[in-house]
Amino acid sequence: MTVRIAHLTTAHPRFDVRIFHKECRSLARQGYQVDLYVADGGGDGQRDGVSIFDVGPPTGRVSRMLGKTWTVWNRVRKTDAQIIHIHDPELLPIALMLKCMGRTIIYDAHEDVPRQILSKPWIRPWIRQAIAWPFERFENFVARRCAVVICATPHIAQRYAAQGANSIDVNNYPIPGELDGPATQETTGLAPRVDRTICYIGGIARIRGAVEMVQALEHADARLILAGPMESEAFHTSLRAMPAWSKVDYRGVLDRPGIRQALSEAQLGLVLLHPIPNYLDALPVKMFEYMAAGVPVLASDFPLWREILESSGTGRCVNPLDTTSIAQAINAMLATPVDQLERIRAACRTAVQTTYNWRNEEAKLVSAYAKITPP
Repeated sequence: MTVRIAHLTTAHPRFDVRIFHKECRSLARQGYQVDLYVADGGGDGQRDGVSIFDVGPPTGRVSRMLGKTWTVWNRVRKTDAQIIHIHDPELLPIALMLKCMGRTIIYDAHEDVPRQILSKPWIRPWIRQAIAWPFERFENFVARRCAVVICATPHIAQRYAAQGANSIDVNNYPIPGELDGPATQETTGLAPRVDRTICYIGGIARIRGAVEMVQALEHADARLILAGPMESEAFHTSLRAMPAWSKVDYRGVLDRPGIRQALSEAQLGLVLLHPIPNYLDALPVKMFEYMAAGVPVLASDFPLWREILESSGTGRCVNPLDTTSIAQAINAMLATPVDQLERIRAACRTAVQTTYNWRNEEAKLVSAYAKITPP
């Protein structure tokens, strides 16, 4: 009998890379009947063996966290899905209710949410701790009752294991071959790497180093490809008012081919997140996607990231709050001799092909499912 599983998210788009492209598609290839419930307004559909059900877009954050959560609950409880895989912390209450109905529950912890709450700019500082403390206790309570907690980093998995949950890390590494850099323009149709072009692809926010990246361009001889959703329109306006914005090529939110195109042009990829608790032990997917495309990395000087980049020979680290140091590092890395640069690019691809790839993580996901799938 084919086992039916339901992935639930109200906070992510239907084609989220981790949820759809990696987990749902991998499980569909294993023979599971995969349903994906989203709240993005794109309507129902089917793609790559995954059935997509849309509960409609929320009108705001409160609508998403409350209204759409219960809409999803009302839809899913009427299905015969045996395994429920949730991707958002606001879905924890309905996960508990579905467990009481006899469903098998998986919680996918994309982030260390309690530490993330402590850094949320839209939550007043004096109430962050008041929210983070009770949330962590409730999250741990639900996690211990899940069949498995799938975590995006080993650090998050260790935190849940310490609370008695059955946790594993399934890291958000690139799909092999998806972002391979082009050998030549003629064979791929993509533009060749552009001299002195650097890139940042991801959420564009103050806490993710957007201001420092643009400021560094005042002293760096480089052009920056910037792609991803802006924190807010007001923040976008403030970036456009900066003197070095003329050296920025902002491309908006890109699809996967667009990301591949941008990476094919770049000589250097930036990951300059601020040193907040939620980022220090994170494994930012963009860092590994840069590497997959053969793009050397300039990253925040966090111990874990420094260990990864130095041990693999794929980049260097810098103080993400020091724009002078960032500019100097950009200029130095762009001045790397061609033969040395080719060795670094090769090291980037090798690191992903051997270690930091979805093929390895997919095996862990499939194994976790096999252990909890009814016979």
